[in-house]
This record gives sequence, C-alpha cells and structure tokens, in this order.
Amino acid sequence: GYLTQVVKKIWAVITGAENMVMEKYPELQDPRFPPLPKELHFIHAEEILAKYPELPRKERETRIIEEYGAVFIYGIGWVLDDGYPHEMRAADYDGWVTPTVEKDGKLMHGLNGDILVYNHVTGRRHELTSMGIRVTAETLREQMQIAAREDELSQPYHQMILNDEIPLSIGGGIGQSRVQMLLLRKAHLGEVSTTVWPKQLHEICEKHNIHVLR
Repeated sequence: GYLTQVVKKIWAVITGAENMVMEKYPELQDPRFPPLPKELHFIHAEEILAKYPELPRKERETRIIEEYGAVFIYGIGWVLDDGYPHEMRAADYDGWVTPTVEKDGKLMHGLNGDILVYNHVTGRRHELTSMGIRVTAETLREQMQIAAREDELSQPYHQMILNDEIPLSIGGGIGQSRVQMLLLRKAHLGEVSTTVWPKQLHEICEKHNIHVLR
C-alpha cells in the first residue's frame, strides 16, 4: 500500500545517509556496530503481541528489533487482543481505525506506525520516526467517538476535515537528533544536540568517555 511505499523511501534515505557517513568517516566502521539492514521488516502490533503475549510493550518492541534489526510497527492506537492499544495515539492525527490487513482470517487496523531499530551502541530499542496517513472525515468521526472527544469536532481544524477542505495527506516526525546519534554511533543524544543537561549527567557521561556538547 501507499504507507508501505513511503516508509520504504524513508528507509532508503536513512540507509543511504549511513553509507555516506561511513564513506566520509571510515573510522566509524566498527564490527561492534554493524550497519543498518537494507530491508525494513514490516509487522503489525497485533502480530508482536501474539508472538510475545507475556511481555510489556517496550519489551515486545525490543525483542522484535533484536530479531530483525529494523522494523516498522504499524497499527499503533487500535485496541489489540489484550484490550489495550500498543501505544496511545491522538484521535485527530493518524488513521488507526482503518481496516488494513487480514492475516489467518483476522482483521487488523491502522494506517500508521513507527520505525524502530536496534542501537548497537546503547544495546537498546531506538525509535526514529512516528508517522501515518492522516484521518479522513470518516475515520476522524470514528476515532473521536472512541476517544470520547466528539465535542471537539466543532473546532475549526476538525470542521475543515469533516467538510473536505483539507486534502488527504501523510505525515509524521523524523527524530533528527536520534538519526544523527545512530549514524554517528553516539551513546547519548547530547553528543549531537546542544541543550541544557544537569551537572550530574555531564559528570556521569565524562566518566564513560561520552562527550556531551555544551
């Protein structure tokens, strides 16, 4: 589908950027920190829950990322078989109620998701993007009803969607500093982004040879 095509293009840009970084800074090439996989594995949040029903959400993500290296988890926001969404999503943002895939006779939902990778420097899950196809008039009504926020449908933004005054679109956010941190093999966000950090954090990082920008 269209969402998958767009996600694949974004992934090609990220892996292409990694190749450029490695060419320019060959000292970053380290067998301890292998390159990102060329292919992104697509999986529904419902499938991950079925695979690891005993684990909480973040641990499920970590396990699936350890298995594939990089994944796009779609269907975030819809209530899963355990009675909870994989993660909460705004009702007037991405379309997470849309019927999408039928696997083994099971209907799934959601035209949104996150790109997550395994960070070999930190040894943890690493989210790069959160994105999706935006709500239509129909999915907006349904999602606002589920979220018990129907009273907000009178707001100008919501009225523009309901009256088809806003074109259908896809969007989201790419964590710029998170991508830089990953590609430059850094252990902390502060190594690529300047901000105010507590004195204690600077002291801890210095002990571990992590150079937080000041």
